[in-house]
Amino acid sequence: MAEEQNLEAIMGLIINGGNAKSSSMEAIQAAKKGDFETAAAKLKEADAALSEAHNSQTGMLTKEASGDHIEVTLLTVHSQDHLMNAITFRDLAGEVVDVYRKMAGLEVHTY
Repeated sequence: MAEEQNLEAIMGLIINGGNAKSSSMEAIQAAKKGDFETAAAKLKEADAALSEAHNSQTGMLTKEASGDHIEVTLLTVHSQDHLMNAITFRDLAGEVVDVYRKMAGLEVHTY
C-alpha cells in the first residue's frame, strides 16, 4: 500500500509538472501572438498545476520527516527533476510574457 501511495505521489509530480510546463509554453505562444488574456490564463493554469505538484511533494516530505522513509528510485529522482524544471520554466514564462507586453507598449505585470 505504501509503495502504491509513493508511486501515486511520484506520478502526481510528473504529470502536474508536465502540465505546468505545457501551460507555460502556451502562455509564451499566446503572448507572442499578442493574446495577453490567454497568456495570463495559461500562467494561472501553470500555477494551479504546480500547486497540485507541490501538494504531492509536501506529502512525500511529511512522510519522510515523520520517519516513514521513502525508497529513492530513479523514478523518484526523475519526478523531482521534472518538477524543478517546470517551476523554472514557469518563472521564465512569466518574464517572457512581460517582455512581449512591454514590446506591445502595454503595462508590465508580474506573473
